[in-house]
Amino acid sequence: MPIPNGTIIVYLCRRCSSGILPNNMIRNIGISAHIDSGKTTLTERVLYYTGRIAEMHEVKGKDGVGAIMDSMELERQRGITIQSAATYTVWNKKNINIIDTPGHVDFTIEVERALRVLDGAVLVLCSVGGVQCQTMTVNRQMKRYNVPFLTFINKLDRLGANPNRAIQQLRSKLNHNTAFIQIPIGLEGNLKGIIDLLEERAVYFEGQFGQNVKYDDIPAEHRAEAADRRQELIECVANVDELLGEMFLEEKVPTVDDLKAAIRRATISRLFSPVLVGSALKNKGVQPLLDAILDYLPDPSEVSNYAIVNQENSEDKTKVLMDPKRDASQPFVGLAFKLEAGRFGQLTYIRVYQGMLKKSENIYNTRTGKKIRVQRLVRMHADQMEDVEEVYAGDICALFGIDCASGDTFTARTSCNLSMESIHVPEPVISVAIKPVNKNDLDKFSKGIGRFTREDPTFRVTYDPESRETIVSGMGELHLEIYAQRLEREYNCPCVMGKPKVAFRETISTYVPFEFTHKKQSGGAGQYGKVIGVLEPLDPENYTKLEFADKTIGTNVPKQFIPAIEKGFLEACEKGPLTAHKISGVRFVLEDGAHHMVDSNEISFIRAGEGAVKQAMEKTSVVILEPIMSVEIVAPNEFQGNVIAGINRRHGVITGQDGSEGYFTLYADVPLNDMFGYATELRSCTEGKGEYTMDYSRYQPCLPSVQEELVNKYLEVTGQLPVKKGKAKN
Repeated sequence: MPIPNGTIIVYLCRRCSSGILPNNMIRNIGISAHIDSGKTTLTERVLYYTGRIAEMHEVKGKDGVGAIMDSMELERQRGITIQSAATYTVWNKKNINIIDTPGHVDFTIEVERALRVLDGAVLVLCSVGGVQCQTMTVNRQMKRYNVPFLTFINKLDRLGANPNRAIQQLRSKLNHNTAFIQIPIGLEGNLKGIIDLLEERAVYFEGQFGQNVKYDDIPAEHRAEAADRRQELIECVANVDELLGEMFLEEKVPTVDDLKAAIRRATISRLFSPVLVGSALKNKGVQPLLDAILDYLPDPSEVSNYAIVNQENSEDKTKVLMDPKRDASQPFVGLAFKLEAGRFGQLTYIRVYQGMLKKSENIYNTRTGKKIRVQRLVRMHADQMEDVEEVYAGDICALFGIDCASGDTFTARTSCNLSMESIHVPEPVISVAIKPVNKNDLDKFSKGIGRFTREDPTFRVTYDPESRETIVSGMGELHLEIYAQRLEREYNCPCVMGKPKVAFRETISTYVPFEFTHKKQSGGAGQYGKVIGVLEPLDPENYTKLEFADKTIGTNVPKQFIPAIEKGFLEACEKGPLTAHKISGVRFVLEDGAHHMVDSNEISFIRAGEGAVKQAMEKTSVVILEPIMSVEIVAPNEFQGNVIAGINRRHGVITGQDGSEGYFTLYADVPLNDMFGYATELRSCTEGKGEYTMDYSRYQPCLPSVQEELVNKYLEVTGQLPVKKGKAKN
């Protein structure tokens, strides 16, 4: 399709009789799959065949240009998609908005956000790998948001390609009712074209880039298989579609149009998923996929989207159905599903659910109640943009310079108490300490971190006042590594990442008496204070507390000085004698003391309280306490042995176990100090299918070997012990 004509068609189409492109001419779709199944390559082909780009480039091509949808330099360098990119194109006079999503589990939120706002999706499977772990995650997300999808089995040109095995896994692992609507002619190096089972014809892709589609009769050797597969397709659809089911029972032969309509109805109600085949890299099967997107995936009016009415006091949520009409009869409602810092400030991607939005109108953010003026309205094509004057329900557009968070709802004033159902945000699984290499880069560092947390809800930042470290948490090591590299590239702020410090505590194991006198003589009034009492350990459940008890009788220690002794005790507990961690789990019992009429004052008793603690701690054995986390692991049954062995290696204690539907759940108590790097280990030993969550449980004394290691490390750092050779100073 030559580009100039294409442009005219779009223009005429946009301004048809009513002046607005109707709903049935629009599709909002996402392309999602496991890592390296060929999503970005497929999107590149789609854009080329629809005339959006003049030439194609490979994801990791030798020309070094990279795919247009991977617009970030890091994406081109690594050959992976990090951010989902939006674009739109036109095929057969119909508008298709496409979002290309990442495959790595670390960038799950990008897929989650895309599926939330899309009406349909293309699930890409690798014909060699079949259904892999991230395919399962994507499948769960599609189910959560009720997204109908087509399946495209890609990479049929690879050695070991087996589309039959892939469709079997779709049925067994994901429990989908699916059937081929196309089958390949040849596999691996002999892939010549595909057979369209509905129209019963062979399709070949000729020309240098497969742009010329040629139709022919089905080759004789494939006719029997094609007939069997077509019958299987009719049966699968007839099982879930009443109209086709009746025709099937009456033994009528459905026409091609009957079949297409039945497949469309079953796909939109998520009862069936048509399976297409091809090889994006070898330019085969992409045009029929585009036809199938138009034929079987829903347009915006066929999907029910609900908004929740925010009522101040009521518990139950009232839902309101959004009106998909593409006109201004209803007030505007839109959802900001993704933020990105572009060259011209913050870019906010919005899906319009109802009404229309014009340039220079005012809209309201329902979360903050702020009024915002729409200064610039654009359509996105990867990182290039095209200005538009107005957008309607069903469109995906972007706004500039708007201060908001991901998942905010925007409305016209009249319906400002509505909010779209929010996006599910998974909890972070890994935390590391991060700091800039140069102290002078702190403002760049905080600017970058601030922007990333606004853009990505799974990227969390906390400051630990005890260890004075900035801790970042995310979905995996790759996730955090990418952000560290982006800080260096985009903000020129190189960072160091390391294991976060664990908040150890020190306590005593036995009851210790003390008697301490603080005396200081100087010219004039000196300082004098004496305290007598005991320091006793608290019960294990109170290991994080400090208690002070005053059991004095009489006036040996005047009452006004008691708070000063308590202050001295608390100050002394800030730094323990063994490793300089805080002291906790101790009760200070003051039994007696003495004072001097002239020399006693508040500072004397603060020092006396401090000295008493130090004296008592030197007399007794000190124990180091470590935080214990309660960990919950969910993984498939076949990996049970590996997971239990991994917990035992990390000094964990298994507290319980249960299982259901092929998965088991393991409950264990593991020291936090041993949990670092567990997310990666769990993924590698369960083929990426295992997940875990952990919460703080309690403190308990650590193992003698850990205590000795901590003490030696502290002595090395403070210079009281020579550093062992071969070990760098921490």
